[in-house]
Amino acid sequence: MKCPNDSTTLVMSERASVEIDYCPECRGVWLDRGELDKILERAEAEASRSAVPPAAPARDVQNPTRATSDDRDRRSEGSSGYRGKKKEHWLGELFG
Repeated sequence: MKCPNDSTTLVMSERASVEIDYCPECRGVWLDRGELDKILERAEAEASRSAVPPAAPARDVQNPTRATSDDRDRRSEGSSGYRGKKKEHWLGELFG
Protein backbone atom coordinates (compact mmCIF):
# COMPACT_ATOMS: atom_id res chain seq x y z
CA MET A 1 0.00 0.00 0.00
CA LYS A 2 1.27 3.51 -0.82
CA CYS A 3 1.38 6.57 1.43
CA PRO A 4 -1.28 9.07 0.36
CA ASN A 5 1.10 11.94 1.19
CA ASP A 6 4.27 11.01 -0.70
CA SER A 7 3.55 7.65 -2.46
CA THR A 8 6.20 5.80 -0.42
CA THR A 9 5.44 2.14 0.30
CA LEU A 10 3.94 1.84 3.79
CA VAL A 11 5.52 -0.44 6.38
CA MET A 12 3.18 -2.68 8.36
CA SER A 13 3.84 -3.12 12.07
CA GLU A 14 2.01 -4.52 15.09
CA ARG A 15 2.22 -2.72 18.41
CA ALA A 16 0.28 -3.63 21.52
CA SER A 17 -1.80 -6.04 19.39
CA VAL A 18 -2.88 -3.22 17.04
CA GLU A 19 -1.86 -3.42 13.39
CA ILE A 20 -0.63 -0.12 11.96
CA ASP A 21 0.79 1.00 8.62
CA TYR A 22 3.32 3.81 8.74
CA CYS A 23 5.32 5.81 6.24
CA PRO A 24 9.07 5.80 6.89
CA GLU A 25 9.41 9.13 5.03
CA CYS A 26 6.68 11.41 6.44
CA ARG A 27 6.08 9.30 9.61
CA GLY A 28 2.33 9.22 8.89
CA VAL A 29 0.36 6.44 10.59
CA TRP A 30 -2.67 4.66 9.14
CA LEU A 31 -4.92 2.10 10.77
CA ASP A 32 -6.69 -0.80 9.14
CA ARG A 33 -10.44 -1.23 9.53
CA GLY A 34 -11.36 -2.01 13.12
CA GLU A 35 -8.00 -1.02 14.61
CA LEU A 36 -9.26 2.37 15.80
CA ASP A 37 -12.14 0.57 17.53
CA LYS A 38 -9.60 -1.63 19.36
CA ILE A 39 -7.71 1.46 20.54
CA LEU A 40 -10.88 3.21 21.71
CA GLU A 41 -12.17 0.12 23.55
CA ARG A 42 -8.85 -0.31 25.33
CA ALA A 43 -8.70 3.39 26.28
CA GLU A 44 -12.27 3.24 27.62
CA ALA A 45 -11.50 0.13 29.69
CA GLU A 46 -8.37 1.74 31.12
CA ALA A 47 -10.25 4.94 31.95
CA SER A 48 -12.90 3.00 33.84
CA ARG A 49 -10.22 1.15 35.83
CA SER A 50 -8.56 4.39 36.88
CA ALA A 51 -11.76 6.11 37.96
CA VAL A 52 -11.61 8.86 40.57
CA PRO A 53 -10.80 7.41 44.00
CA PRO A 54 -13.18 8.14 46.89
CA ALA A 55 -12.60 11.35 48.81
CA ALA A 56 -10.36 11.25 51.86
CA PRO A 57 -12.09 11.41 55.26
CA ALA A 58 -12.44 14.88 56.74
CA ARG A 59 -9.75 16.03 59.16
CA ASP A 60 -10.46 17.06 62.72
CA VAL A 61 -11.71 20.64 62.37
CA GLN A 62 -11.32 21.24 66.12
CA ASN A 63 -7.55 20.64 65.96
CA PRO A 64 -6.36 21.14 62.34
CA THR A 65 -2.63 21.38 63.14
CA ARG A 66 -2.44 18.09 64.99
CA ALA A 67 -1.12 15.28 62.80
CA THR A 68 -2.93 11.98 62.88
CA SER A 69 -1.07 8.75 63.52
CA ASP A 70 -1.48 7.89 59.83
CA ASP A 71 0.39 11.06 58.87
CA ARG A 72 3.22 10.26 61.29
CA ASP A 73 3.42 6.68 60.01
CA ARG A 74 3.78 7.86 56.42
CA ARG A 75 6.59 10.25 57.29
CA SER A 76 8.48 7.65 59.30
CA GLU A 77 8.57 5.08 56.51
CA GLY A 78 11.79 6.63 55.30
CA SER A 79 10.50 7.86 51.96
CA SER A 80 12.08 10.99 50.64
CA GLY A 81 8.90 12.06 48.87
CA TYR A 82 10.27 10.92 45.50
CA ARG A 83 7.58 8.91 43.70
CA GLY A 84 9.64 7.54 40.82
CA LYS A 85 8.87 7.54 37.13
CA LYS A 86 5.21 7.37 36.17
CA LYS A 87 4.25 4.30 34.17
CA GLU A 88 3.95 5.18 30.51
CA HIS A 89 0.49 5.07 29.00
CA TRP A 90 -0.04 2.20 26.55
CA LEU A 91 -0.81 4.70 23.76
CA GLY A 92 2.76 5.94 24.09
CA GLU A 93 3.92 2.37 23.55
CA LEU A 94 1.71 2.10 20.49
CA PHE A 95 3.03 5.23 18.76
CA GLY A 96 6.40 5.64 20.51
